[in-house]
Amino acid sequence: MRGRRRARKRPLSEINVTPLVDVMLVLLIIFMISAPLLTVAVPVDLPETEASAVESTQEPVTVSINSAGTIFVGEREVAFDSLIGAVLDDGGADARERPLFLRADAQVPYQAVARVMARLSANGFVKLNLITDTAGNTAAAEPVESDL
Repeated sequence: MRGRRRARKRPLSEINVTPLVDVMLVLLIIFMISAPLLTVAVPVDLPETEASAVESTQEPVTVSINSAGTIFVGEREVAFDSLIGAVLDDGGADARERPLFLRADAQVPYQAVARVMARLSANGFVKLNLITDTAGNTAAAEPVESDL
């Protein structure tokens, strides 16, 4: 028995990917749940329509008008006179080709919405979309395509 060698344990050279997969799945679920909540934080009571959603491949620029008539680009408050500059800053180099979502509170007069749309359209923004609540689902906002 003395001459017999003991079996040596060789080091394990394989990577255990199970913990990595677990962590990645948890992160995926967290981002899937939190991403829709991070879109725009300006509180707006959207009007209801029966229009369907429009598919978009580019990240949109969002312009919001709250119930007081204040204009926001993303979450930043801007004056009407500086609206175009703010949209160009937020949209980057291809801002005029990107979709532009206009969210307006249901209590805002149509004139305020029309002024913002006219200003954007006159400055070369052609992919204007009005965001509304669909009649069947009052919790989800859906863009409605506009041909201005």
